[in-house]
Amino acid sequence: MKLLRVGTKGHERPAILDLNENIRDLSSLLDDITGATLSDEVLSKIRAIDLSTLPILSADSRIGPCVGNVGKFICIGLNYSDHAKESGMEIPSEPVIFMKATSAINGPNDNIEIPPNSEKSDWEVELGLVIGKEAKYINEADAMQHIAGFCVINDLSERHYQLECEGQWVKGKSCDTYGPIGPWMVTRDEISDMENLPMWLEVNGHRYQQGNTDTMVFKPAYIVSYLSQFMSLQPGDIISTGTPPGVGFGQRPEVYLKRGDKITLGIEGLGEQHQICV
Repeated sequence: MKLLRVGTKGHERPAILDLNENIRDLSSLLDDITGATLSDEVLSKIRAIDLSTLPILSADSRIGPCVGNVGKFICIGLNYSDHAKESGMEIPSEPVIFMKATSAINGPNDNIEIPPNSEKSDWEVELGLVIGKEAKYINEADAMQHIAGFCVINDLSERHYQLECEGQWVKGKSCDTYGPIGPWMVTRDEISDMENLPMWLEVNGHRYQQGNTDTMVFKPAYIVSYLSQFMSLQPGDIISTGTPPGVGFGQRPEVYLKRGDKITLGIEGLGEQHQICV
């Protein structure tokens, strides 16, 4: 299933994409798509619905973040071997963890608001994991059952704030609108091979990132198990699992986003995002 949320900011309603890519309204069945509605039990009930009985919403409807009321927005750094190389950094021996403020969460096609003092705003196409069942001290073999689904994330980053100012990475990762999520959350049963998904990102029509999840250092099941040893993962939490090479920071000379730039990104089977920098 492809679950999404549509409507104006703060007033999104739950929806599902049918086989003809019509957006069907789920609001008669669910209040929203949040941690409370991502359990296997609820997803099974949605899966049993005859979608043709649900109202069709306008294809022009704004698509919001595919999950609402996110509790934690956790990111994994340097998780693609080829990206670590372009960054001039060693491949980590265990996952590099940092947080992104949930206030950065944005719709997949909403404008990106570059801060007035930004010097080096950058892009990062990433695979997102959406937690559907509490994970606490779990082993890797059981980890996948705690994932409700997957989505596209653009982990936008202000490199000056992240790498050149003092302190942790979080302030370079948490600018408002720097966390577009969606367009859909694709349930885990629809993705047969999470370790072989092509992914890409373009700025103004130029393809900078062309990668594949097969170069991930730490795979989704390991990441979920690993994180659960340090913090419980709650339904609705989102994990952004790292980016392949081709970020602006890795270009020679470096390339960064400016107002008016158009970003397009996607992951096979998980949809595309389209953004304009303002």
